[in-house]
Amino acid sequence: MKNSLLFDQFAKGNTTALKRTNNCVIYTRVSSKEQEQGYSLETQRKACEEYAAKSNYSILGQFGGTYESAKTDERKEFNKMLSFVKKCREKITYIIVYSVDRFSRSGANAIYIKDQLRQEGIYLVAVTQPGDASTSSGDFQQNIQIIFSQYDNQLRREKCMAGVKEALNRGEWCHKAPYGYDEIKVNGKRQIVLNEKGKLLQKAFYWKLNERITHTEISERLAERGLILDEKRLSGYFRNPFYCGLMAHNSLGGKLIEGKHEIMIPKEVFLKVNDLLSENTQGYSCHEENEPIPLKRFLKCGHCGVAMRGYIVKTKNLPYYKCNTKGCCNNKRAKDLHDVFESGLYFLTLAENQGVRSLVTKQVIVGYNKGHKEKEGDKETLKRQKLK
Repeated sequence: MKNSLLFDQFAKGNTTALKRTNNCVIYTRVSSKEQEQGYSLETQRKACEEYAAKSNYSILGQFGGTYESAKTDERKEFNKMLSFVKKCREKITYIIVYSVDRFSRSGANAIYIKDQLRQEGIYLVAVTQPGDASTSSGDFQQNIQIIFSQYDNQLRREKCMAGVKEALNRGEWCHKAPYGYDEIKVNGKRQIVLNEKGKLLQKAFYWKLNERITHTEISERLAERGLILDEKRLSGYFRNPFYCGLMAHNSLGGKLIEGKHEIMIPKEVFLKVNDLLSENTQGYSCHEENEPIPLKRFLKCGHCGVAMRGYIVKTKNLPYYKCNTKGCCNNKRAKDLHDVFESGLYFLTLAENQGVRSLVTKQVIVGYNKGHKEKEGDKETLKRQKLK
């Protein structure tokens, strides 16, 4: 008996049961305000609270209470809830939801998350779909419900996209109106018309076409007229065919459809502006690999510490380095920087240090002989195989 106790420490399979408590959290959500009918946040919250009271559970937190799509599990409140149940000092055993599809509709990923929680002794409880998730049969039942929720989501999306495609083919834009447009009702019908911002953006197209000014200058002119628009966004607007009356959408399979909305600019103007954008109007060219400017992104600006870019001035055909920070104006000729760099490299050469040079030479020879010996061995093996 005594020997048996001594050897018990080497036994296997004696796992410690996870601690179970009556602590829980509540998670509620709806995808959008329009979908709140029948699944209102208040209805979900009350039902979850009543279930917790009936089961003698202690509610340690409530999460959600807002509009979050369940197509993906990258949700702010959802992730906040998961973090809380994993890190809470008081052990939480249950996550209470109104129904499984309120937890997630992402299918396999939702099952994975639920399985990870289950391994930590945290179980999902659906008020309207009772079952013991701590058992294999109850867990399997919840997995089936999650898969069906994903299937239902996909069916809804297919029906919705079919309606979207049909509307687009009629020339009706059924999403939010792009920048520069407002949605109005005329005789009960939705129309998309230019607003004041759109009229200023219209001027930007003509400034670009007629004066060929930079995006920075366009942004400054717009700001003078009361429209604050980041210059980096102008390229996206200039390339949007919606402004010349054409609609592009993923469901159209690469086709463009003539829209019924108000046109901002003629198609000819749109094409000419995009021709200008395809040209390099800055007077220099940038290349990822360019022999005349090998130190780009390696050099750091002495003023702000940002990596410097390299470019070739077309008019002079000379390489230059320039700081990438707006307003820094640190612009240096490549030859000058290359000379300084080469002089620095001189002190790293082995020409003046015979001791280190000898060691490096020996190491190179050893490495070469080792690699050569392996190749010779491969040749001998191939010869033997050929003779067989």
